[in-house]
Amino acid sequence: MRRPALWASELSPFALKLRALLAYAHVPYDWLPANGSRWRNLRVLARIERAKWTRTVVRYPQRSALDEYPLVPYLVTDARVYYDSSALARWLDEHHAPPAGPLIPSDPLLGFVIRLIDEAFDEIGLYVVHHRRWVTSAATNDAGRRLAHEFRRVMPPFAERRVARSFAARQVRRLPYLFSVAPAGYSAPVAPVLVPPARDGFPPTHALLDEIWTSWVDALDHALAARPYLFGDRFTLADASVYGQLGMNLTDPTAADALAARTPRVDAWIRAIAADAHAESAGPLQLSDSLRPLLAAIGRTLVPLMRQNEQAFLRAEAAGERLFNERAFDRGRALYDGTLLGHPFRAVVKTFQVQAWRELRAAADALDPSALARVSELLQVDADAFAAPPPAV
Repeated sequence: MRRPALWASELSPFALKLRALLAYAHVPYDWLPANGSRWRNLRVLARIERAKWTRTVVRYPQRSALDEYPLVPYLVTDARVYYDSSALARWLDEHHAPPAGPLIPSDPLLGFVIRLIDEAFDEIGLYVVHHRRWVTSAATNDAGRRLAHEFRRVMPPFAERRVARSFAARQVRRLPYLFSVAPAGYSAPVAPVLVPPARDGFPPTHALLDEIWTSWVDALDHALAARPYLFGDRFTLADASVYGQLGMNLTDPTAADALAARTPRVDAWIRAIAADAHAESAGPLQLSDSLRPLLAAIGRTLVPLMRQNEQAFLRAEAAGERLFNERAFDRGRALYDGTLLGHPFRAVVKTFQVQAWRELRAAADALDPSALARVSELLQVDADAFAAPPPAV
C-alpha cells in the first residue's frame, strides 16, 4: 500500500496542523505537491478534483451540507480523499491510534475543552494569522512566491512569477472576507494591489484583531509557563490547532519578530513542534487553572461570534437566502452586523461555522451539569451560552 499523500501548502495553517497530527500519530506520508513528481502530483490532483465533483470527499465520520471544501489540505489514501483537519484527528484516533494516547481524550470534559480550543483557533485564529501575514507583514512576507514554488510541478512552465503575484493580490483582496477591514485611507509601503483594503459600509477591524492576538498569545504564554503542552505532558488536538495557526506566521518576518519579542516561550514552543519535538511526547492530561486566561479570552470571542453567526444564518435562511460564505460575500449577500469585544463589525454568514458551533453545542449538551458548569465558569460565560437559539421569525 502506498503512503498517503498530504496535498498541502506550508502557507496553510490547517496543513501545518495536519502535519503535526500525523507526526504525533507516527503516520508516514508524502508532502505534495512540493515534494512530488509532476506525474504523481497531477494524478493526486485529479483524484481530489474528481472526488469533489462527485461529492465523495470524506469529512470523517460524515459530511454535512453546511461544510465547504477548502483549497488545502487533503489527505489522499488508496481508498479515500479526506479533508478537515479536526475531523482527521478523530480519524487518526480511531484508525491509527497514536502510541502515547488519543488526540481527543474520552473524558467528556477534557475532550470538550480540547475541541473548544481547536475550534477557536480554527475559526478566529485563522482571521488573526491572515491579518498578521497580509497586514502586519505586508511589506516583508513572500508568501506568493513560496506558494508558486510549491505548486510549480502542477503549473505550466514559466508560470511561477505570474502565480506568485496573482495569489498575493487575491489573498489581500480577500482580507475583508477574513474579518480584516482597513480603516478608510489606509496605506502601506507595498504595491497598490497589496495594500490591505477598506470596504464601504464595513467598520475597520484591524484594532480588534490586534487586540485578540495580544490577549491570546499572552494567555498561551501563561499556560505554557506551567506545563510542556496545554493539557499536560503530551500533545493534543488543541496544541495542534494553536501550532497550525501561529506557526503559519513563522515565515512572515514582521509577524514572527513580533511574536518572538512579546513571548519567547510561545515562539520556542511553536518552533519545537515544527521540528516534530511533540511526536514523542507522553504523559497524563489534566484541565489546569493555567488555562483560565486562554479560556476566558475564548469565551469573550469565539462564543459571541459563533452565536451571532448562527442567528444571522437562521434569519437569512428564513428570508429565503441560500447563498452563503465567500460567494455570498462577493455579491454583498447574507451579510450581518455584530459586535465583538466592544468593536462593531460586518461579516457574511459562514455555514461551516454554523456546523462547527452546532457540533460544539451537541458536545456541551452531552456533558453532565457539573461539567457544563465548570466550562461556563472557565469561559466566564452564562450557563445558557451553548443553548440553541430561538427560531428566526
